[in-house]
Amino acid sequence: MEEEVGPSSSLYGNGDGDVVNKSKFPLTFWEMAVASGVVLGFVLGLLCVYLTMPASDYSFLKLPRTLEDLQILRDHLESYTSDYTLQVLVWYCMVYIFMQTFMIPGTVFMSLLAGSLFGVFKGVALVVLNATAGASSCYFLSKLIGRPLLFSLWPDKLIFFQAQVAKRRERLLNYMLFLRVTPTLPNTFINVASPIVDVPYHIFFLATLIGIIPAAYVTVRAGITLGELRSVADLYDFHSIATLFLIGVVTVTPTLMTSKSRS
Repeated sequence: MEEEVGPSSSLYGNGDGDVVNKSKFPLTFWEMAVASGVVLGFVLGLLCVYLTMPASDYSFLKLPRTLEDLQILRDHLESYTSDYTLQVLVWYCMVYIFMQTFMIPGTVFMSLLAGSLFGVFKGVALVVLNATAGASSCYFLSKLIGRPLLFSLWPDKLIFFQAQVAKRRERLLNYMLFLRVTPTLPNTFINVASPIVDVPYHIFFLATLIGIIPAAYVTVRAGITLGELRSVADLYDFHSIATLFLIGVVTVTPTLMTSKSRS
């Protein structure tokens, strides 16, 4: 029995379980207008933060792509954080949520920056809250315009995810926690795909809020010794990855036991 993947204005099944793209660009004019409006809102917010900062050379303000970029950004922001704490916090939150909403790579650098600027406990709280807000923003944006885009990019992965969600519906929170804690599926994909496969928002929210804490702690803690990092790969040694998988196995065990008892 084939899993239903849901209707789409420009994508349909061909009868063999494959998805056929009916148009070269998957989003309609109105869907693009919604996405553009969200982008404009973020840009205006960042502009307001910029206008309240003191006159200075802000050429260092750019999304970090390497550890070198991040260290330069950290060195400059340290001098502002004590005197303009509110502005730096608002800037940080808006950038993090914007990156999460539009699936822009590099939030790991923002998590490192939180540890470097605010310490472990404040940094973890900041990362968890912003990551949850950004994931929620991505969830609702995908609910509005994500279906055609998702079927164009990851049709096979989406059908697999939908089948897993349907199979674990009664213990869905445990399964979503497992996905958040472990790198089984990319967090970006989970954010975009969850509303398409009918993961309720309250389950998505709780799994995100709780499930990203372990990885956030590892990353934020590493940000305190930012100068000692040589690459992003240094963040996750064997011990860290094994710990995350152990936590993931514990969260998904009730789901597996329920499935076995019914088979």
